[in-house]
Amino acid sequence: MTAKLRILTGINRTSGPSSGSTIIVNDIYGAMPEFSTTFLGREPVDPAWNYSFDELIPLATPKRPQGPEFDAYLARLTREVGALIEQSRPDVIHAQNPGFALSLALVRASGSIPVISIAHGPEVIVAERDERDRELLHEVVAASAAVVAPTAALAGRIDQLTRRRCVDRISVIPWGISLDDIRVREYPSAGTGPLSLVYAGRLDANKSAVTGIEAVAMTSQPHRLTIIGQGPEEEVLRERTRALGIQDRVKFVPFLPRQELWQRLPEFDALVFTTAGSEAFGLVAIEAQAHGLPVVYANLSGMAETLRHAGSPFTASNPASLASALDELARDVCWRNALIRAGLDNARRYDITSTAKRLAALTTSVAGVSTKSAPDG
Repeated sequence: MTAKLRILTGINRTSGPSSGSTIIVNDIYGAMPEFSTTFLGREPVDPAWNYSFDELIPLATPKRPQGPEFDAYLARLTREVGALIEQSRPDVIHAQNPGFALSLALVRASGSIPVISIAHGPEVIVAERDERDRELLHEVVAASAAVVAPTAALAGRIDQLTRRRCVDRISVIPWGISLDDIRVREYPSAGTGPLSLVYAGRLDANKSAVTGIEAVAMTSQPHRLTIIGQGPEEEVLRERTRALGIQDRVKFVPFLPRQELWQRLPEFDALVFTTAGSEAFGLVAIEAQAHGLPVVYANLSGMAETLRHAGSPFTASNPASLASALDELARDVCWRNALIRAGLDNARRYDITSTAKRLAALTTSVAGVSTKSAPDG
């Protein structure tokens, strides 16, 4: 019997299904049972998390942000990761979020073990804003045998940030969901009254849930908005809701685990996707489409690629544009049902098993490389 190839990977945050990155990574490796995966994360480990990794190891080095202590922190983290590499003896390393501290530690301690960089988006956003972060992204990508991005738009941004020195090593592998778990409501969308809308995601400035709140205040019908999630902007969003006098039409719900969110989605008429500046893939929009919800989304390049013509776009960061799109969706039932049908067809393109098969094939190919490619200058 052939031994399983061993993968070492990780995300430098608390170990649980509380972020899009940890959720998608857990799903992908759960769909790759032919590999043995060791995952590095942070305490606390959510005791309710049914993680799919063969082993989960919490990192001990205290986390430090960019600043005066970062280099010393990175050196300590690299030593810890080096010891864990010796312990787990992986055949391939998957460096999630290339340019963030854990990916740097994995690359610097990897020796002759080949590395695949897997981009999620946040690391690209910070690299576009700061020269130092750009250098760190370039270091990880340059030391990688392959680079993975979920959309061509994100791959293009990485290519540009690294001065087109990794174009021959970038693979676009879209994220996916488990289509077997989908529950679609059994009745068509009907009626032209107010809509029950949902936003689901992190409450931060880039996700821009405030655009949804301000749009609801501007619509010609009294649409209702449920905001599901948590994050640093929550109190700002609540205050904006109070200032606009629409507390009776905007409801805040704490973060829900994926299965609970999926159970709730069919209760709503549409999902609003309000990201302002940058989006890697927009997985929650695919989840909503798979459950029979039309999606009204900010017209960012990554989202246009993910949704194609199966969503209703509005101008990013423009509440008036979103308000107009919502009112149109409420008035035109035929349009709403057409979006539901197109969304279901679109969601079927994103099966997690396809994501896993493509990453597995790339990993197997890279594992045949005995030494890392020399870093680009």
